[in-house]
Amino acid sequence: MNHPPFLLALDQGTSSSRSIVFDARGQIVAKAQREFRQIYPQPGWVEHDPQEIWSSQLATAQEVLAQAGIGAADLAALGITNQRETTLVWNRTSGEPLYNAIVWQDRRAEPACAVLRARGLADIIREKTGLVVDAYFSGAKLQWILDNIPGARTAARRGELAFGTVDTWLTWHLTGGAVHATDVSNASRTMLFNVHSNQWDDELLEILDIPRELLPAVHPSSHVYGHTRADLLGAAVAIGGIAGDQQSALFGQACFRAGQAKNTYGTGCFMLMHTGPHFQHSANGLITTSAAQVTATPEFALEGSVFIGGAVVQWLRDGLQAIKGSEAVQGLAESVPDSGGVMFVPAFTGLGAPYWKPEARGAILGLSRGTSVAHIARAALESIAFQSAALLQAMSRDALAGLAGSGEVTELRVDGGACVNDLLMQFQADLLGIPVVRPQVIETTALGAAYLAGLSCGVYRNLEQLAAQWQVERTFHPTMSRERAGELMQQWEHAVAQTTL
Repeated sequence: MNHPPFLLALDQGTSSSRSIVFDARGQIVAKAQREFRQIYPQPGWVEHDPQEIWSSQLATAQEVLAQAGIGAADLAALGITNQRETTLVWNRTSGEPLYNAIVWQDRRAEPACAVLRARGLADIIREKTGLVVDAYFSGAKLQWILDNIPGARTAARRGELAFGTVDTWLTWHLTGGAVHATDVSNASRTMLFNVHSNQWDDELLEILDIPRELLPAVHPSSHVYGHTRADLLGAAVAIGGIAGDQQSALFGQACFRAGQAKNTYGTGCFMLMHTGPHFQHSANGLITTSAAQVTATPEFALEGSVFIGGAVVQWLRDGLQAIKGSEAVQGLAESVPDSGGVMFVPAFTGLGAPYWKPEARGAILGLSRGTSVAHIARAALESIAFQSAALLQAMSRDALAGLAGSGEVTELRVDGGACVNDLLMQFQADLLGIPVVRPQVIETTALGAAYLAGLSCGVYRNLEQLAAQWQVERTFHPTMSRERAGELMQQWEHAVAQTTL
């Protein structure tokens, strides 16, 4: 095997663009990161500048190659992973965006979603896509752009415009406009894609009034999409893999079999359980989504999304000004033995799975004269674990009901920035009653993209080879009694009920 020894992952996230070079063993060689602006035109609206997404991502790719001391010719391939659902429309000739990128957190399409639900269309959308009708998904955001930008729908019908999620936008620019494509995992988040046939669905396009001419081609996640323009990185590089960030993390965690689950602790928290080739509806408020796929055969996962995870720590820093930097939260939280009865539900943008309460708003309950900012900080951290525990309980109920084609989840693999917080991970294990396993490489979102690219370009033989590379850094075993954990979860559910009065 005379492959170049390195793989490049482009990890385009909600608050920053990152690039990581991995060696073939999945070890990090170098990484570069750049934050970019968050744009809030009015309450509930969140946008990004598409050109900033592209320029920041390209800059980190160039930086990381320099840091690693390698050239583009030393790369076997690159993989792309991205913030999902974020929606862009641009002119096919000029490449100019029609509007800012509408971010996954944006709620402006909720009135249109309410209309779809009122028309009784939720069941057919769910049957074909696995998704609930929600403003979170790209199709409703795309519909808003076509409805609100003068002339957009007419231009779309003439074939003058291109729609894409962030992976498609980056691929378009990396290939100089030669490739307009996405992968099944990103397509499955649009409310326009039939996950059973892996095709755009004419009935869904008609329901949302989306012209087919806008849409990218769809391929498996591990697939050679094209090659980068040679002048961007110094040589043409194969784009060998694309997956939405959460499916990429599931892949990077080597969760290839039904019943294996991971939770990513980022801006939000995203828990996915692989269900193999079985498409099953959740009876417990989760969604069914396409997993990253290495062949044309559909594979699925159950997913639960917590909208505000690590972002609650940013709020402590920026909103409450309780800490100077995010890294100070563990020390402040550990300065008290527990939260002193405080419960913090960070429903700043509504509640995601398993509650699906878009109208919910944040609440801090159980305050007393003895409550300090340390108790609030601890309750904020614990809120991340409570929300994730509610997700895993919902998944386990689905699994036990035979819905997931597997038994109960026996361990939770974790990744993302906040998983380095030992206090949070221990509390997570205590609430769940199962081991929480942190791998040596916690950059599993980027690692998944690198692995998908490496598979399509022959660096790796098969999934078994990748599973053998996954290594544990630390396992957190539960120490709390199940009775106490149950009491705490009851208190949490009571607190959640107070957010929608």
